[in-house]
Amino acid sequence: MPLVQITIMEGRTPEKKERLIKEVTNTVCETLEAPIESVRVLINEIPASHWGIAGESVEKRRSKMN
Repeated sequence: MPLVQITIMEGRTPEKKERLIKEVTNTVCETLEAPIESVRVLINEIPASHWGIAGESVEKRRSKMN
């Protein structure tokens, strides 16, 4: 049973996440010749305040840009 875990920053629409699940599932099925029923996709959404780049959170970096 293939299990794919994807970590993204929060903020995508439900429609984009549904598309991501579908596209990743299809790619895994094609690449591994796995039945679609066996593929699992987990999306972990991280708040911008918990995502760090160059020593500071994305939330802080974004606030500097505004």
